[in-house]
Amino acid sequence: MRPAAPLLPLLPALVLLPVALLLPGLLHGGGWDLLGQFLLAALRPSGDPLVLGSLLGGLGITVGMALLGWATSLLLGVPLGLLSSRLLWRSLAGSELPAELLRRLLAVPRSIHELIWGLLLLQLVGQQPAVAVLAITIPFSALVARVVSDLLDALPERNLQGLLAAGTPAPAALLTALGPPLLPGLISYGGYRLECALRSATLLGVFGLGGLGNELLLTLQSLQFHELWSGLWLLLAVMLALEALVSALRRRWSMPARLALAQRQPVGRSSRELLLVAAALVPLLLGVGRALAVDPAALLHWQALPPLPPGGWQGALALPWLAMVGQTVLLTLVAAALAVGGAPLLLLLVAPWPWGGWLLRLLWALGRLWPPPLTALLLLFVFKPSLLTAALALGFHNLGILGRLLLEGVEAAGPEREEALRCSGSGTRLALLYGRFSGLARAYLAYGAYRADVILRETVVVGMVAGTGLGSQLRESLSAFAFDQLALLLAAYALLTLLGEDLSDRARRALLRA
Repeated sequence: MRPAAPLLPLLPALVLLPVALLLPGLLHGGGWDLLGQFLLAALRPSGDPLVLGSLLGGLGITVGMALLGWATSLLLGVPLGLLSSRLLWRSLAGSELPAELLRRLLAVPRSIHELIWGLLLLQLVGQQPAVAVLAITIPFSALVARVVSDLLDALPERNLQGLLAAGTPAPAALLTALGPPLLPGLISYGGYRLECALRSATLLGVFGLGGLGNELLLTLQSLQFHELWSGLWLLLAVMLALEALVSALRRRWSMPARLALAQRQPVGRSSRELLLVAAALVPLLLGVGRALAVDPAALLHWQALPPLPPGGWQGALALPWLAMVGQTVLLTLVAAALAVGGAPLLLLLVAPWPWGGWLLRLLWALGRLWPPPLTALLLLFVFKPSLLTAALALGFHNLGILGRLLLEGVEAAGPEREEALRCSGSGTRLALLYGRFSGLARAYLAYGAYRADVILRETVVVGMVAGTGLGSQLRESLSAFAFDQLALLLAAYALLTLLGEDLSDRARRALLRA
């Protein structure tokens, strides 16, 4: 027996059954009053001018670090993506070997979460704004390179081969045949990376690298929930404005040439606008770097590393590696199942209510902007530190990302089939399930497989707070300056994420082929 396609996105939600059975055993007596105060404070955020001034200053630092990290990662990632394209090397040199070697090399920085980069750089060069920028730049550059190379290799080669056969030089043929079809995907992914950079900059602030994240952590630790919600609402406003701007620019600049001609616009208009915006970004980024006192030269002055302990690597090798890796993998699976299955389940539950969509939009927006470690700290008010507590925090954050994607897919699917099912007597939920979910189920699960790979990288974030998996040991090793343990932990994370990346790629291809 095989489940119908519309039911596939709901299958991961079955994890809610064991979660619901196990959660009552993790409850403890205190914290419910604090959790109630936190929720009520959302309706009455602080309007104190001193508080708002401090929060706005932190928000400016966070946005500035995100902009600098994002722009630098694009500046490095796009050329690296071109150089790691099999198609490019096959056309220029007749061999794909250089592309394969560069892909393997870039897999290492991509596999390590930006938080780990930030904490390591913090130990090596001290606290400074350039640390946060570089922590975002390193993994984001490798991620951009991977996506750009995949986009290039997925393009049809017919036009390129025709130009090469006509005697056109290879560089000119590549630019002419592959440049225009590559641009829409690059714009779309670049906008998405900017949103990710804002979330990463906030997260880095939570762990001591400055900005609004640091302000949010301090207000939470001091139980100043009204001030905390003032910062959250400010961050939500910035994130929603950024999403709206990116969506508008994506639609404008990714418009196919035939649509531009149908609207009697010059085909090169979008390209000119894009170049103008890129040129305007240069002075803006220079001004942001000067305002934040970002000094790249300061990154060259490293602090001396402590010597290895007398026993050498024996202490690091004696750690409970099997248990830590098992907890990390289980945390990834539970959090991914909660996020992937929770989004369609919630959408079905609120489908009959007119205001349900707006409520979910607000909930998912809060999930996207609320850093997972802060969610874990809130959950610790009422739950004991555990793998499930970490999974709930991580699942809520990714639920916001997947929920937004699912809602956009449902709205883009068109109402025709759903309305036809309603007219035939089907209920609202069944009409939504079989009218719209059937067409996007496999694509949604394919993205869910990719998101599971991202969640594996993010386990370090909540593991450091909830005391589980490799993240828990990473926190202890950083506190003890045990760089032998840190080296092995980084190797374990890199190996796990590379294996997860390979498995998610296989699952994605299998889902899209089915």
